[in-house]
Amino acid sequence: MYRFSTAIFLLAFLVFGASDAFSQRPSSPRGEASTQIGEAWIIVDYGRPILRGRTGIFGADEEYGTMVTGPAPVWRAGANKSTRLHTEIALVIGDVEVAAGEYSVFVDLGPDGWTFILSTHAAKESGRAPGEGIWGAYDYTPDKDVVRVPMTASEMTHSADQFTIGFFDVTEEGGVLAMMWEHTMASIPFRVAQ
Repeated sequence: MYRFSTAIFLLAFLVFGASDAFSQRPSSPRGEASTQIGEAWIIVDYGRPILRGRTGIFGADEEYGTMVTGPAPVWRAGANKSTRLHTEIALVIGDVEVAAGEYSVFVDLGPDGWTFILSTHAAKESGRAPGEGIWGAYDYTPDKDVVRVPMTASEMTHSADQFTIGFFDVTEEGGVLAMMWEHTMASIPFRVAQ
């Protein structure tokens, strides 16, 4: 009898403990896209929102992008804390050389195209965190922009349920940084500075 009641207790603990762990997951878990060129790493840390049955996430016409930006002037390219790009090597994005370091990533969304933005805005861990920096993109201003470059956007045949950032076609010379959500993929090439 003792073994049976112990087994029931353990089973209940595992079932209820596991469901509790799942219920405490953030609605937009953090994600990381990373690649290595030579000895140097390029890492993007970002929040990964999920569609959860929503469709037309980016909207259309003059409402394009407002569902994901909310009242912010640009999109934080993810959710929650501002998306951060850390590079251990200097890169060239568009015609701009970007020094090794850490930057916030934003996207200016428009029905006629997306614009990739790297900024020196610092990121806060939460909206109520003290100190300098911004949470998401709510206090974004363009005066700290390092790069503003049009992205190439295309429609995907499959729907990406969770917002995803990834690196593609990476070589020792550079590669492509891409963002995918629902039926949209937008990308920006980069190269290693000489």
